[in-house]
Amino acid sequence: MTNDSTCPECGRSNLYLSKEVSSGGGYAPNYLPGLGSFLSSAKFRVIVCKDCGLTRFFASKKALDKLPESSLWNKL
Repeated sequence: MTNDSTCPECGRSNLYLSKEVSSGGGYAPNYLPGLGSFLSSAKFRVIVCKDCGLTRFFASKKALDKLPESSLWNKL
């Protein structure tokens, strides 16, 4: 996650950061498949610009560490 204080879309600084959010569960799709554990899904944080609505998702460090070994993700 970056520490930029301005929105890359509109250039304003009215940004909000969420607490950690689960990437799946219930009826939601699993946004980070294969990066969680057996009993819990991976986590991420969300930054939203109040002015233009741009929304960016950032995977947690724990989820990012699992990417290289995951069979569900391919390096581009």
